[in-house]
Amino acid sequence: MTTYKSKFGYEIIVFLSLLSGPIMGFMIYQNNPLEAIVSVGGGFLLVYGLFLYLNFSTVYTITDSGTLKVKCGFLYNKRFDINKIRSIAKTGNLISSPAPSLDRIELTYGKFDLIIISPKDKMGFARELTRINPKIENGLSG
Repeated sequence: MTTYKSKFGYEIIVFLSLLSGPIMGFMIYQNNPLEAIVSVGGGFLLVYGLFLYLNFSTVYTITDSGTLKVKCGFLYNKRFDINKIRSIAKTGNLISSPAPSLDRIELTYGKFDLIIISPKDKMGFARELTRINPKIENGLSG
């Protein structure tokens, strides 16, 4: 059994900071009530906390029995038969998925299904999957 951690999503942390900083600064500049500033700040802290939790709790486990387990905190926990995976490719797709980072790969499986994930070691992950199922078309370049 091999477990791969998700790549950390720094891009989204930067985006949240660029969003929350000016909003909080503007509220302070406008002399908004302290309760409003604290409420908005608390909301941003909750979003940061959830995002950090998802970053640190997202893992992709390849079992010895040929199953890929994808776990993203309490939000997502699914298993995939590696023998049904057809291809691995880089993707820029921003669809909601168990991939905290924007540096993502797409696995196609079954007839029309796909899952987007962001393992830190993409090449090692792809090698392990293709070792179990050599029929997988590996679109990642070394």
